[in-house]
Amino acid sequence: MNSNVLTDHTLIVNELEKSIKIHNWNFVLPFLPKGSYLVGGYIRDIILGRVTEELDVDIVVPLNAIEIGKKISENVGSKFIILDQEREVVRIILNHIDIDIANQVSSTIKGDLSSRDFSINSIAFLFDKKCLFDPLNGLKDLEISLLRTHSEINLLNDPLRILRCFRFVSELNFKIDIKLVKFIKKNKEKLYLVAKERINYEIQKIVNGVNALDAVMLIKKLNILGSENLYKDSFFLDLKKINYGVFNSEEKKKFLPLFFIGQILDVVSLQRLKFSKAEIAKTKLLRKWHFVLKNKNITKLNELERFTLHQELEMFLPSFIFYLPQKLHLGWLNRWRDKDDKLFHPSNLLNGDVIKKNLKIKDGPLLGELLKYLSKELAYKRLNNFDEAIYKAKHWIEQNAPKCD
Repeated sequence: MNSNVLTDHTLIVNELEKSIKIHNWNFVLPFLPKGSYLVGGYIRDIILGRVTEELDVDIVVPLNAIEIGKKISENVGSKFIILDQEREVVRIILNHIDIDIANQVSSTIKGDLSSRDFSINSIAFLFDKKCLFDPLNGLKDLEISLLRTHSEINLLNDPLRILRCFRFVSELNFKIDIKLVKFIKKNKEKLYLVAKERINYEIQKIVNGVNALDAVMLIKKLNILGSENLYKDSFFLDLKKINYGVFNSEEKKKFLPLFFIGQILDVVSLQRLKFSKAEIAKTKLLRKWHFVLKNKNITKLNELERFTLHQELEMFLPSFIFYLPQKLHLGWLNRWRDKDDKLFHPSNLLNGDVIKKNLKIKDGPLLGELLKYLSKELAYKRLNNFDEAIYKAKHWIEQNAPKCD
């Protein structure tokens, strides 16, 4: 039972009306015809006492959503988008608020609410009567933190809703109804009928939620995004055995999402689902070094191998430490936190321009190798100042520059 949930209808209505005024979208109300109502996440978050930076407002009107949306937009000078011409769904964008207006598709409000994804999103606030309408007991499900659907057909109408279940686990710490779990297992393949960009968006929401670990473990348990053999790959870890407490809150927020993405999707899936080139490249590097260390003990890496590991993984090394023996986690993390640690944060006493000017060397692979060598020498504390760096650079060039006959 969630003790923070508002359960009294009068209190909820008061909070809704207060929120509408505070966020300054009450200018919309005079344009709405009788029978219009607010529905969806806005009400849900008010009831849960949940604060979000961006507001998504969903309004249903009996008819003429496009015409109503245009009038509102023209009146306030906001951006206006038609999302669905045939079904008459429009969006008004004003600062941090997205206001979606849609036509009622059923002959009754109850019929409309019964077609929505989950009961917790099927609570309506009737503008003209200033009251809540909750025919599917969504308020009760919010109280007990349960995700339930009125009809499985509603999810099949948009299979992305299957994945959205895990987003609510991640963001709201909800449990999924047993019947819904059975439905998900049976119909998870239909998720791939959905546009790849939409799947990507939901996964990003899942791995960035405050309860992302629970959601990711459930995705792995039900094998939502993988083939039957996917998690047999040794790259995928037992997430229950990991001590996440070594991270501070900022590190969890910044580095766990990449780790979790790599724990539910392989590289081919990341490419297929249009993840960014940066995310794919980072995941490839995580995999590369995991398999290096699977075949070679970390203590057996030579200086160049160890330096290259830190050079390649420096910017997101915390996402990698779980692949190391647990006894190393905190030590590695503490060294990475020290920005003056030249092994964990490779740097140089000389830059390319200085080397080219002083040593008459041109751009090219040789310059790159020299810079890496000097950075490695600094990392292992064999360089102390500019003059030493110049001396070592000259010596290295004499030994490594191609000889001309």
